[in-house]
Amino acid sequence: MKRDELVQYLDELLEIRLIPDYGPQGLQIEGRDKVNKLAVAVDAAHPAIDRALEIGADMLIVHHGVFWGGPKRIAGAFGRKVRRFIQADLNLYAAHLALDCHPTLGNNAELCRLLELEAADAYFNYKGRDIGVIAEPIGLLTFEELVQRFGETIGPPLRVDAFGPARVRRVAVCSGNAIRSLEEAHERGCDAMITGETDYTMVHMPAELGMNVIYGGHYATETLGVQALARHLEARFGLSWEFIDIPVNQ
Repeated sequence: MKRDELVQYLDELLEIRLIPDYGPQGLQIEGRDKVNKLAVAVDAAHPAIDRALEIGADMLIVHHGVFWGGPKRIAGAFGRKVRRFIQADLNLYAAHLALDCHPTLGNNAELCRLLELEAADAYFNYKGRDIGVIAEPIGLLTFEELVQRFGETIGPPLRVDAFGPARVRRVAVCSGNAIRSLEEAHERGCDAMITGETDYTMVHMPAELGMNVIYGGHYATETLGVQALARHLEARFGLSWEFIDIPVNQ
């Protein structure tokens, strides 16, 4: 299909222009004008570019793109990465917070689906948009069972803090680095949280609040959205795709 048609569809599907972020999202580097095969990855790292070129992908869709913050010189290591896309005529599309919070294809929606949690509310506002999900178990669920379910469906957590009640009633779900939303989750009646990683400034907070926390890994919790998006594009447009797994142990 035509690149511009795909980009327009993605922009509308993900509301890419309506969701504030830490840098420009959407089509970050323009490549060839036709897209037949996709590569999807969490990060626009060199191994992802290598594999995308190896399989003949026309577009690499990632959660973490190459542009963050203000203008940056196309020089040094950054310049070498950008030039690789341009020289290979490879499109780069990035969807960061837009893919965290998407109600059906996002990282948080996928975490809820895989863990059999039902979204009940949203929380963790960033510039007017709620990124996280407050979810409730379908039936009785203990925190021990939730940890086990996480390990079986996503992988072994990096860390588990079990300072809350044995039974889980409300769970704050927010992929990546969202531990700073723990106090808000507690105030909203959550007794457990699922996120990617902790921060030293927050390391004692779960015990102080009496909260359960599963730290599933920043990377692991953000592998879900790009794959859900790719499955959706395959079903709608017949685009073939491959997930490029480049694990990061955090």
